[in-house]
Amino acid sequence: MKKFLLMILSIMTMILFTACGETKTENTDQKSETEKVASSSQATTAEANKQSKILVAFFSHTGENYQVGVIEKGNTHIMADMIVETTKADKFEIKTVKPYPKTYQECTEVAKQELAENARPELSTRIDDISNYDTIFLGYPIWWSDMPPAIYTFLESYDFNGKTIIPFCTSAGTYMTGKEVNIPQIAKGSTIRDGLGVVGKDCQDDPEKVREAVNQWLASLGY
Repeated sequence: MKKFLLMILSIMTMILFTACGETKTENTDQKSETEKVASSSQATTAEANKQSKILVAFFSHTGENYQVGVIEKGNTHIMADMIVETTKADKFEIKTVKPYPKTYQECTEVAKQELAENARPELSTRIDDISNYDTIFLGYPIWWSDMPPAIYTFLESYDFNGKTIIPFCTSAGTYMTGKEVNIPQIAKGSTIRDGLGVVGKDCQDDPEKVREAVNQWLASLGY
């Protein structure tokens, strides 16, 4: 009788282990299939990005800046160059006819007044034919928790229908303004993808840290 019970127990144990093995294999197969789908999706995105004509447009402020003193190359400009380096995109700097004050305090006061008045400063630079581009990386410093007025002028100056806009910005922290979600409402017909915010001070003091963050972000977008 004991032999019979041991035989039954042995058979049940074998069945249990076999079932567990099959479940593990099934889960592994499912995981493998999911990874294949994700990999295929990334490859498709990367291929589409290769075919896309890209522009990096940015507005940046030089002179006295927060936490870094007087600078000759703006924080956002430095970040824009990193994106250009990786994506091999064309570069366009957004400039205003009337330059902003070089001193930090004066510049913040002018920016605050312009934002309060919903001003649209005239731009001194213009893209010859924006229809040449499918994707536009749009960069700017955060001013009073908003995009600079010059960015609003830029977004209202062209036909962005069917174009993808990818925002990036510099500020006192690693965050976006929150206002970037409104870009498709200003640039009619455009779509927006996930942006990136970096600490402006790091662009001057620790550019490699910024470069790493930029490259990780670009890789997540398929670039």
